[in-house]
Amino acid sequence: MIIMRNDDQRKWKRQNSNSEIWKRIHTGLDKRMQRLRLRNMPLRYQLMLLFLLFGIVPSLGLGLLVNWTVERIIERQVEDHTMQLIGKVNEALDTKMENLQNMTYLIGFNPDIGEFWQGRTLADGHAGHVGHTGPANRAGHASQAKSANIETQENKGKLAKNQAPLSNQAASSVQAQDTLYRMKQFLQGFTTLYPEIAGILIVNANGDYISNELYAKSTHSLTDEDWYRQAAQHAGIFTVLGQPIHRNVTTHVRYKDSEIVSVVRSVTDSETGRVLGVIMIDLKRRAVSQAARDVTLGKTGYLMVTDAEGRSVYMPDMPLIERIPLEWFGTGDSGMFTRQAGGRELLFMFRASEFTGWRTVGVFPAGESTLEVRQIQFYVACFVFIVCLFGLTASLRLSRSIAQPIFRLMSYMRTAETGDLTVRPWSDRGDEIGLLGRSFNRMLEQIRRLMSLSELRERQKRDAELRSLQEHIKPHFLYNTLDTIHWMARKNGADDVSDMVGALSRLFRLGLSKGDDFIPLRSEMEHISSYMQIQQTRYRDRLRWELIVSEELEELFVLKLILQPVVENAIYHGIKARRGPGTIRVEAKTGGDKLLLTVRDDGAGMTADRLRELQNLLEMPLEAMEQQQKHSRANMNDRSYGMLNVQARIRLSFGEEYGIVLESEEGTGTCVTIIHPLLRDMGQLRKPHEKGEDQDDKINDYRD
Repeated sequence: MIIMRNDDQRKWKRQNSNSEIWKRIHTGLDKRMQRLRLRNMPLRYQLMLLFLLFGIVPSLGLGLLVNWTVERIIERQVEDHTMQLIGKVNEALDTKMENLQNMTYLIGFNPDIGEFWQGRTLADGHAGHVGHTGPANRAGHASQAKSANIETQENKGKLAKNQAPLSNQAASSVQAQDTLYRMKQFLQGFTTLYPEIAGILIVNANGDYISNELYAKSTHSLTDEDWYRQAAQHAGIFTVLGQPIHRNVTTHVRYKDSEIVSVVRSVTDSETGRVLGVIMIDLKRRAVSQAARDVTLGKTGYLMVTDAEGRSVYMPDMPLIERIPLEWFGTGDSGMFTRQAGGRELLFMFRASEFTGWRTVGVFPAGESTLEVRQIQFYVACFVFIVCLFGLTASLRLSRSIAQPIFRLMSYMRTAETGDLTVRPWSDRGDEIGLLGRSFNRMLEQIRRLMSLSELRERQKRDAELRSLQEHIKPHFLYNTLDTIHWMARKNGADDVSDMVGALSRLFRLGLSKGDDFIPLRSEMEHISSYMQIQQTRYRDRLRWELIVSEELEELFVLKLILQPVVENAIYHGIKARRGPGTIRVEAKTGGDKLLLTVRDDGAGMTADRLRELQNLLEMPLEAMEQQQKHSRANMNDRSYGMLNVQARIRLSFGEEYGIVLESEEGTGTCVTIIHPLLRDMGQLRKPHEKGEDQDDKINDYRD
């Protein structure tokens, strides 16, 4: 039992160690994969990858597209060129065959040969009666034929004329010999004019034949030969037989059957349509080979000619394929196909002649048609390699030129994080990197200025709090004293003094507002009403005023004492400077999500320069107040100090989008619009920095 427990412990330890190893491997792989992610790579590597992606990949795509396009174009050009060559060879062969056809017409229309068709002339021989007619005893064959014909003529003369004179018989024999001689001379003219012709043979329906070069090999009648029958079947039609096979005709030169091509045409009676005889012409094969042998396709390709049954008419000495099966050609008159033959892939292009029915076939290895393509592929590969090399070099330099200033800026930022806000020199680059560096320097200057301003505001705030604590008791004492004077004046019947003192008392009471910074708009309007009562006591009929505010706006909260300085400026710098009475109109209304408090007077107004000066001061109220304090020794009666105070309080409380908008025209009046947020409850009165902290918390929660 103890041994089993030890074994179990060892197994458990091994399993734990294996699981720890796999965990470490998995953790290492995760870390490596994290590093390989694009967003986790350094910017320099990211830029390099992007440059390579957008530079090299299109180049590769362009190379492949060019390669594919060129290959298609070259294949099409090779096909068109080969088919043009085949067409020219067919035209040359058709021309030769048309010449032979014309010869058969000329031979058939000859008058002497016309007599031969009727059996009225002598002949070289008759295969059905003559024995051996070889070249050794051809003269004896001719003399026998002549004597036979003479005997025939004599017998006829005896029967017709009853023993005609011997001189007439001799004259008739000489005339027959002359006719035969003229026919043979006529045929010899064709063979002399066209040396490609191996021989011409004419055979009538009786089996008689005439030829200078051809003769029958045996006594078998030539009318029983296959070529004679084929010509008779196609009466009057020129027929190309191709190479002869086992025929009873030979030549003195003894051409092999593979060395000649035979054509035939039968001659018919124009009245009865009866076949009178056949003209056969043997054409030397070299006439066919001359049209095709000088044509080369690629390095080892060639042209060959086959008849309608697929038998070879012409083939080079060392062909790539001995015979092309007829079924490979299909049913079309022209086309292209590839087949495996002799362990290699061959490309065949063919076109059939409409005149002869022969097919001229181009044969060449399929790989030879791509030699030009391979050369172009080499050039394209060199181009892509150069582009990739150039792109890699350019990406390195460009990524370095972009990433290096960014790394430099990052080091400046890290230095700024430590609290060193010193502005450092930057390059004079005009691109976005240069703009970013100069913006960073301006940001540092702005941060330093804002920090100085923040310190100034803190000092001002502490000074204001100190003055407020020191003088906090004075308003209460003054308010209580005024209240006592108010009741004493009322007791003594001085109502006007009592009203003025009461208004002043309310003015101080609303100004204190229990120390609150925000009061309802109703209280702010009461404060302005009390202030205007006091001022009207002074200016009497010269001052008229209106307060316009709807009931639904009275409960909105506003910053305390923002209307009184503006109204005071309207009285002292507008109405007071005007001749005659003037009117001040205070109105509250809404505009979108903002409250618009308007103070309008019809006083003296101000010049355009003065208006522009005040507008510039309102853009930076704290700095303007500080400058006025330095130059006027805190003169609170300055014309713009009250509005600058209101502008600074609104901006500090709500932001730059709120504040005072000033409009004025000299001699017409001034309109001051205070843009204030709509505050319906005290929960909206949070300070901007508190809202910013909440936003930071939300951002941090989102990141987590």
